[in-house]
Amino acid sequence: MLSEGFVNLDKPAGWTSHDCVAKLRRLLRERRIGHGGTLDPAVTGVLPIAVGRATRLLPYLPSGKTYVGTIRLGLQTSTDDLSGDRLAEADTSHLPLTAIEAVLPQFLGQIQQQPPQVSAVQVQGQRLYQLARQGKAPVDLPWRTVEIQVIRILGWRPGAQAELDLEVQCGAGTYIRSLARDLGAALGVGGTLAELRRTASSGFEISTSTPLTDLLDGAPVPLLALDSPLQYLAVVRLAEEASDRWRQGQAIPITITDLPAVEGSPARVYCPQNRFLGIGTITAGLCKPKVVLAAI
Repeated sequence: MLSEGFVNLDKPAGWTSHDCVAKLRRLLRERRIGHGGTLDPAVTGVLPIAVGRATRLLPYLPSGKTYVGTIRLGLQTSTDDLSGDRLAEADTSHLPLTAIEAVLPQFLGQIQQQPPQVSAVQVQGQRLYQLARQGKAPVDLPWRTVEIQVIRILGWRPGAQAELDLEVQCGAGTYIRSLARDLGAALGVGGTLAELRRTASSGFEISTSTPLTDLLDGAPVPLLALDSPLQYLAVVRLAEEASDRWRQGQAIPITITDLPAVEGSPARVYCPQNRFLGIGTITAGLCKPKVVLAAI
């Protein structure tokens, strides 16, 4: 089994992302472990885990994420999910699905979004959840630009507190709790997130993820190759002598295969034996070393 690489972990409810990292550190006896894309404790699903030198590749993982969740309308909470205090309630018996379909387009594309009052966002050097524990959560939070590519309605249950099932494809930094809150506000009834599962993140899919519970029961940790989530990047293949010079920090004239490259973009770099050497940046026909993984 590989001693380093990526783990496509299926996080259970009740665990923080840091809890999962700490558990894998003990299981693998490896300190260099990190994760890509924090999940709230109540949220389940795909949590990419990097082990060993893979931690250096976390900034290069693709940013797209997909969630499947349930929004409860007619309820506002302090955390924008069911874990918070109830702030207001409204009857949604009058609300038709057509009203929701009419307002959903305003949440597509690049939009401005405020994070939940209790979240991992930093304000003045402290996480919002830390401020909330101290009773100091700010009232006015900074707006952030996020992108939502797709919102698809999966289910609709009308009633006094109607529930809406959605699939959301979005970019990094998007809070589905904020979407639930803002959708409820747009409908004039309030909304909060009732349930959420991440089905895809940073190139990993839920269909091939490994439940943390399996690892706790003694199953081996399935480590994926260092370049496994980077298949969207262009490829640079270097000759043997050029590979040695690249690993020493020199920029090398390139021949690109597989995927087209964009000026200034990162690329996967390989030697003639198809060994993954690391990440380079393509500039003016040269491949400059950015992350060198393989020693000479």
